[in-house]
Amino acid sequence: MTLSKNFKANFMRNSFLALLMLFTTTWSYAQEQTYSFTLEEAINYALENNYGAINADRDLLDAQKQKWETIATGLPQIDGAVSYQNQLKQPVSLLPGELAGGEPGTFIPIVFGQPQTASATATLKQQIFDGSYLVGIQAAKTFIAYSNNNKEKTELEIRKSVVESYGNVLLSQESVAILEKNKINLEKNLFETQKLFENGLGDEESVEQLQITLSSVENNLKNAIRLKSITLQMLNLIMGLDVDSPTQLKENLSDLAQKQISLDLLEEDMVMDNNIDFKIGTNLTQQRELELKLQKSLALPTLNAFVNYGSTSYSDKFNFLSNDTDWFDSSVLGLDLHIPIFSSLGRSAKTARAKIALEKARTQLSETEQNIRLQHKTAKSNYLFSIEEYNTAQENLALAERIENKNQIKYTEGLASSFELRQAQTQLYDAQQQYLQSMVDVINRKTELETILNEN
Repeated sequence: MTLSKNFKANFMRNSFLALLMLFTTTWSYAQEQTYSFTLEEAINYALENNYGAINADRDLLDAQKQKWETIATGLPQIDGAVSYQNQLKQPVSLLPGELAGGEPGTFIPIVFGQPQTASATATLKQQIFDGSYLVGIQAAKTFIAYSNNNKEKTELEIRKSVVESYGNVLLSQESVAILEKNKINLEKNLFETQKLFENGLGDEESVEQLQITLSSVENNLKNAIRLKSITLQMLNLIMGLDVDSPTQLKENLSDLAQKQISLDLLEEDMVMDNNIDFKIGTNLTQQRELELKLQKSLALPTLNAFVNYGSTSYSDKFNFLSNDTDWFDSSVLGLDLHIPIFSSLGRSAKTARAKIALEKARTQLSETEQNIRLQHKTAKSNYLFSIEEYNTAQENLALAERIENKNQIKYTEGLASSFELRQAQTQLYDAQQQYLQSMVDVINRKTELETILNEN
């Protein structure tokens, strides 16, 4: 009895320890599940896990299945059928009475056959010629090309969204860091100025000026902290992560902006066939051409062949599963030829409409080409301007820092007013934000240019 109790106690203690270790391990893993990405790593992760990318893959797979579905309609088709009938009240036929020795003009009611019938048949069908079938196969191939291009466009849009979101997260992080630093400096200035005022060595206006500036910085800091969380959640969403995942970024904004400056990209020529919008426009034109071919093919004859084989049994009661039941075989071989003759000009109207649709598609493709050329020139200009703005913002920030530093010294020595110090501080804060935004603009404008050129 004692051994049994000890065994149970040890078993329960060991089980509890095992469960505790399992819980601890699971909790530790959950705590350690942190994602960390460079920009390229974030793009690659999003291309595999973004919700739109996943569905684009499914659309491509669906197009491939649709192609085979179209091909299969021209291949042999075999159908089977099983039928059972029980005539609860058999139909009656009337035979002339003279056939059975009766009076002419009279009729004898008679029932033919047996009330229960079972049959099983199999039919093989084969399409021999159908012009629409050939067009359908071409259309299926075109649809696969369109699905491939649509997948490519989705990936380009995802890449662009990840770059923008990644830059926004870095921007918000840098903004928080700068605003926190500004807040600390302002609090120090306010504290020193407050002490001077309390000791009768300063004026109240100086204190109030600094309080106004500090309040503004504190509000901007609160907003930047909120944006930091929101931009990170947006990046997680685009990458296909849970929005609350503890994602970390490996790059900083300054280094990333420097890597995105590439003047060689401005010298690259526009290859129209590489642009994804032009590819999709070409797909649309090809589809309209095939629709015109389809309408023309509907005026051609269609020819189909079939062969049928079946067996039928008759009985007064249900005994069709018995080995003694007689089954009677039958088979038919045939051809179906359908020749369109006259449709009251309905087919001509459909063909004319298909031709109009093709002409519209060609016009739209020409418009798309011109728009792409204009977008390319605009993107080049915007990218070059963003680089120039970045260089200017960098220089302006250095100047604003020197001006603010000089005014700090002058203010401390009593050579500058609080109003002049506040002006210098506000100018510095504006220069800081312009510098941060200029780096984000360089990153985004380069991505826009690469998207038009279809270069990754």
